[in-house]
Amino acid sequence: MIIDWHTHIYPLSETTKPVWQGRCQMTIETVLEAQDKAGIDMTVVSNPLHYLRKASRQDALASIRDSNRYLAELQDKYAGRIVALAASVPGGGEDYLKELERAVVQDGLKGVFINSSFQGAYPDDPEARGFFELATALDIPVVIHPPSVGFGEERMTQYRLASSVGRPFDSCLTLARMILYGIFEAFPRLKVVATHLGGGISEVVGRLDYNYALQQEGYYTRAADSEAMLIKHPPSHYLKMIYLDSVCYHLPALKCGLETVGVDHLIFGTDAPPLTPLKQQGLDLVRALDLSPEDMAKVLCGNAKKLLKLQ
Repeated sequence: MIIDWHTHIYPLSETTKPVWQGRCQMTIETVLEAQDKAGIDMTVVSNPLHYLRKASRQDALASIRDSNRYLAELQDKYAGRIVALAASVPGGGEDYLKELERAVVQDGLKGVFINSSFQGAYPDDPEARGFFELATALDIPVVIHPPSVGFGEERMTQYRLASSVGRPFDSCLTLARMILYGIFEAFPRLKVVATHLGGGISEVVGRLDYNYALQQEGYYTRAADSEAMLIKHPPSHYLKMIYLDSVCYHLPALKCGLETVGVDHLIFGTDAPPLTPLKQQGLDLVRALDLSPEDMAKVLCGNAKKLLKLQ
């Protein structure tokens, strides 16, 4: 069995907007067609929320509520072929928490999708603690995905730099902040899946570790560098608690992620749609890891099934 963890669907209210010129890839029809063409058995669908970057919190909540209901309808209609994730904003407040609980408990959505930042707010902010308490209580995976663009967008206006570079930047920063600000220390049962291989977190974790060690030794003199940390272990300890999806399209990077978190925490994904032409390439990339049949089964479906409670 093969499960693609990472695909996107927009609600009809978005896919029919003139800006797409009738060519929006993020539809259920595209998901199912691409799934069948690549020989994939099941797809996890989510709404990337990019169109909410300037929405008010009230308007964003209404849009998220509509999207959650739409994805729940698709999950019911195509049972056995797709599973869907609810969307939320971690620091959005009590109404967002109520909507997330409704979507999971009543509609049966299998996890929650959040942006690595939302209008400048990050998941480690104090306002988001209630979100992690609820996600832990519901025992659902929290899937972290970058927004349309994070910090530095003024230097990434051309050549899709915001997509290829800016989004991974934001994911990497978020994971580092969540580790250093004690989210995994406070919520050890939290199940986090970082998309896009964590945006390069596996490459920079060595820097986080040596900063942790030098800070513990009192090496730094600047006050901001000497403040007591909120974690009891090196950052790499907490990174191993995180799942990474395989969306990177670069085999050396994928091998680095695999060696960093281990085969039990790597999950196959393609980001297709919207990157529909790359779906087969994403599957071939994972197969190029040349894992044992047992370990390949974990990456292609076993780890996802465990998180989604499909077994």
